[in-house]
Parts: sequence; structure tokens; C-alpha cells
Amino acid sequence: MTASPRPPRSLPLLPGHGGRSAMTCLYRCGNACSHAAPNSSDNPYFGDVVNAEVSRRGLLRAGSLGALVIGVGAAALATDAAPAQAVAPAGHTGPRPPINGAGLTFKPIPPNTLDTVIVPNGYDNAVILRWGDPVVPGAPAFRADRQSAAAQATQFGYNNDWLVTLPLDRHGRRALLVVNHEYTNENLMFPGYTTPEALTVEQVRVAMAAHGLSVVEIERVGDTGQWVPVTRGARRWNRRITAGTPMRFTGPAAGSALLRTAADPSGTMVLGSLNNCAGGLTPWGTILSGEENFNQYFVGGDAVPAGAKPALTRYGIDTVNRYPSGSRKWERADARFDLSAHPNEANRFGWIMELDPHDPNFTPRKHTALGRFKHEGAEIILARDGRVVAYMGDDERFDYLYKFVSDKKLRRGDKPFDRAHNMTLLESGTLYVASFGFSSAPEIDGSGTLPADGAFNGTGRWIPLARGRQSLVPGMSVDEVLVHTRLAADAVGATKMDRPEDVAPNLRTGKVYAALTNNTRRGATGQPAADEVNPRSNNRHGHILEITEDGGDNAATTFTWAIPIVCGDPADPSTYFAGYDKTKVSPISCPDNLDFDAHGNLWISTDGNALGSNDGLFAVPLDGPERGHVKQFLTVPVGAEQASASLSDDNRTAFVSVQHPGEIDGASMDNPASTWPDGDYARPAVISVWRVDGRQIGA
Repeated sequence: MTASPRPPRSLPLLPGHGGRSAMTCLYRCGNACSHAAPNSSDNPYFGDVVNAEVSRRGLLRAGSLGALVIGVGAAALATDAAPAQAVAPAGHTGPRPPINGAGLTFKPIPPNTLDTVIVPNGYDNAVILRWGDPVVPGAPAFRADRQSAAAQATQFGYNNDWLVTLPLDRHGRRALLVVNHEYTNENLMFPGYTTPEALTVEQVRVAMAAHGLSVVEIERVGDTGQWVPVTRGARRWNRRITAGTPMRFTGPAAGSALLRTAADPSGTMVLGSLNNCAGGLTPWGTILSGEENFNQYFVGGDAVPAGAKPALTRYGIDTVNRYPSGSRKWERADARFDLSAHPNEANRFGWIMELDPHDPNFTPRKHTALGRFKHEGAEIILARDGRVVAYMGDDERFDYLYKFVSDKKLRRGDKPFDRAHNMTLLESGTLYVASFGFSSAPEIDGSGTLPADGAFNGTGRWIPLARGRQSLVPGMSVDEVLVHTRLAADAVGATKMDRPEDVAPNLRTGKVYAALTNNTRRGATGQPAADEVNPRSNNRHGHILEITEDGGDNAATTFTWAIPIVCGDPADPSTYFAGYDKTKVSPISCPDNLDFDAHGNLWISTDGNALGSNDGLFAVPLDGPERGHVKQFLTVPVGAEQASASLSDDNRTAFVSVQHPGEIDGASMDNPASTWPDGDYARPAVISVWRVDGRQIGA
């Protein structure tokens, strides 16, 4: 298929899109940023109530130890506490190299708008899997003009997002690649597309089958860092998860009346996973996948019972119009997406889902103990006593950061009963939401100017919402807390954040890093003003937050925090790079997903670059004299999001998710804005990036 010579038809521009096209905002989140933020609560702030002076005294003590910029807690420094326990995920082999924060030796690439993947000199890249490639043995070859739901359910899904690899041998030759498929864009999927209403029911079912996850066996090419799919043999692990895959609920809310439907009167089973964004890898070798913008798949919110409307509205579901803006019309293929007939169906999405990639017959589990919201993902570390701690972000303007601490401890054995025990760890525990206190609250004016103490920082606490089967929020049952978690967090006064996306603990240090992507409504009329943890009004470029749990224990209920990176153009005085010389750093905008390499450097994927360049992958040391030296490693093609990256255990491969290439207003499959990766029309794809000399990435 070749591109048509006619110019693209532009979609109407809508407010609040930042660096993203109107098409992306329509298909990815149902134009969420064109509507009022669902959080209309007037909750107080921890720093504004009782602890502002306590925060100031604590941070002054930390300042005397020279720990303000990167936010090392005074308690951790004073007690010389050991970092939280970090275990390599199951199947990962070999010792990891020592920390070396100065190991990023590649020459950064310049910002650009080229329709290809750009990597530094001395590196190469190649596609591993693209939309439509066979996954399940026997899957048909992809034909854009002859798509079917049955074929798509065996082929690589659309818009790959978070990814991870799990080694299958001790020699680093074979692995399982697990990939989320976040959403579909029918404009770019079907030749001759006109409107959602004109799609056939079969095309709707194709889109439903293109959601979910893919599990694919891959192998190394020779002794390089390149990887390709295994195309021979049984490939018994290869699997597709779709919007119709049976799953079960676990935890305190399983069986709740809020989860029951006519098709599932027990409230324990659900079909499919939707809008899977980021995820996480557990120490027992399973993966976690976060359901994010699930609201856009439902219609009929106007006809639900009046008592259900406030909670649906808080989750961004239109309860006034039958067909909200951005509706996907899936009810044409499956009536459960019509809330007028099935008002509880929306409550069955917005969870963390667990999948065992090593068991092709495993029934995925949605863990109610981790709460329900627009999950970006869930990243895990162990507390000092061996309990599991999962960090999570709710990706919406003015929503919150959460963590979950399990009741039971990890068993480190490799017997079947050890793994069976570990598979229950996410079913019971304490769910918390974050509240931030500020050291320099009176000095924050929204301009991004650093306070007199030289840092944006403070203390904070984790407010418990539910513990086991007990609600800790007055007036709400445990079912209500876990199913309507946003309302519970509103009630206890959590701190409104600037779109918290990936929240990743550094397994070496126990410190936790959160990507606050952007929030152009911060400081607008009638909206929350800038505060120290969200220090800029009209925050177009986002920032990175660092949390240091008190005592070096990730199960602690108090912490210190700092902002080491305030993103944007280094020439902009409101940007900050941990004090590093800003004339030497790469411009970075809209941080999204986070990963760490074998040396402890932070790798940042971006989504929605508001500086005019393509999105990309960036790396920054967190320790030593190079701390804050952000360097751009890669850019993705026109219209694409650099959705996720994962560094291999041997640090020789960067697995990179290139999502929605060519998603430009007015583009279509017949008239593409990008022809990556094959030169005809755009196809989302996962690539591997490696050094041609075989050495480690970055170092």
C-alpha cells in the first residue's frame, strides 16, 4: 500500500493537548484533557495543615548534611539505614555490575522530527515485532485489507506500550517478551475508514482483539544485542490476551455487589483487560499490567441509577450524554459496554492485572486489594521485613500517588509451595495514598523559581485507606474504598499531582521515582495552584519526583521527597537538572515510563514532547558528579510515543516500544503521516537497540 498524494484532513484542535495531536487524545483517553478534571474535591494538603513547620525543621537538618537536592532523608543519613531489600525477578541470572553513575558515555542525539528511529553513533536498531505479526503458532500473515477478529486474536496487538523480558535460559540466548497493547486507532488500522459509526461489527471486534497483551518467545541474534521472534518449534508460551479473555478477581472486593453483573452474578469473573498502559515485574516471575483510560469504552452513563453517577463521574465516565465524546461504540459488538443495561460493568476495569507468562493456561487475576483507578502500572520492591511493596500512579490531572504493602512476606524458596504462596501476596495488605508536606510553601509562585533553600523538597506521609478487609475511611465500606478508590483518597486529603504516571523504585537504593508527565491546568482559574511538589503553573513539560522512605524501609508510612529534574528547555529558567550545568543537558519534555539500567542510571521515556521534537528515550545518572546530566539516547518516528523501554539484564539491549507512529491529525492508513517501519503505512512496533561493538548500552 502506498501513500495517497492528497493532503491530510485535519481534525479540530482541542484545548489542553500539549505536544499531542487531537487524534491521539481522542483514541488514547477519549479526550480526557478536553474535559474538566474528574477530581473536583477540595481536600486539604498535609503541608497546609499541621506539619509545615515540622517539615521545615526536618529539611533544615537534612540541609546541614548536604542532602537537599536529591532528597536523601535525614533519617536515612543519620541512622545509616540499609536500603530496602531488592531481589532480582525470578529467572534473572548472574550478578549485577556495581553502581557506576558516570557510565553514560554515548554522545546524545539532537532533537529532530525525522520519520525514523534515531540512535547514537555506534548503535543500531531493528524491529522485533510489529502490529499484525504472528504470535500464536499458525497465525495467518497480516493483511491490512483482510483483517478479522479471529486473526487479530493470534497476531501482535496494536499500540504496544509497556514491555519486559523474562530470561528462559542461563546463557541469555532466549527470553519471553511480554507487551501491553494500550488502545487502537481505527483511523490508522482500516483502509477506507470514515467514522466510528461506519465501522462494521467485525472491525469493532478486530479492535477489541487488538487490545490486551502479547507473550512471545524471542532469541538473540548471534552474540549481538539484537533479538528476533522464535519462528520454529512449539513456542508453547506464546499467547494473546484480549478484551475477551476470561479473568478472575481476587482480594477483599471480589464478589462485591459493586462488581456483580447479569453475566457474572458472583462478581468474581470478568472478560478482558482494557487500555493496558504500564506494568511491573514481580519477584516470583509474573507480570503486572495496569488498566488506565477504561472510561472511554462505555456508553449509556446517562441512564444508570442516580446513586451510581457520582462514582462514575469521578472516573471520567459521562453520566449526562448517552454517547460521550470519543466513544468507541463497542456496545455494537458486546452489550456489556452499555451501562444503561449493565451499570456495574465499568467497575470491573481500572485494576492491576497479574499474568504468569510461564503458564499458557494461567487465568489472569485482577487484584482488588491494590485499588481501582486509572492505573499507569505497578512496580514492586521488598520492604526490609520481606513484605511486598507496590508503587502506583493514577494518570489523570490532579490525581494521586499510591502504594500497597502486603500482609504476608515473600518466600525465597523455589519449591512449588513457595511460588503458590507468593502468588497470593497481592491479595491482602494495606493500600495507602500519598500526602505531601512542603519546606518552602510561601515561596512557591508557580514560576518554577527555586526556593531560597535551593530545592523543591519536603516530607510526606502515606495515608492508609484499607487494611485487609477493613476500611480505614470513615463512611465507606472496604468494597467502596477499593472499587471507588479515588473517592476514598479524596476523603482523606491526598495531594493532587500533575498526572502521576510510572512510579518506579530503584532496586539498588530503595528510592522511588515518579514521572509527573504534565498538567496545563495547574494554576488555571478555578484549579489548584502550584505547590512545592507541583511547582509550575501551566506545567507543559512535567518533572521527576524522588521519594526516600524513612529508615530506608519501603513499608514506612513517612518519607522525604525532592524534585531532582524539572523538565523542559534547558534555556528556560524554570527548568532544573539536579544542579547540573544546563548548557550540557538534552531538552526533555513529558516524562512517562521509567527504567533503571545495570548501573543504577535512570532511563526516561517521553510521551507528548511539547518542545516540537519527536519523543524519545533519555538517560540520567542519579549519583556522583554526573548526577542530573540528562542525555537523549533515541528518538522515535513522526507522531509516535516512546512508550516504554526495558534494559536487558546484561545491559546489552534496550527493548523499546514505539507506539502510534504517524498519529497526526488528518492521517489515515490510505494517507499516512508516517511510513515507519516498512515504508508503506505506519505500524506500532517493538524494537531492539544495541551497540555494534557488542558492549553494554550507554556505558
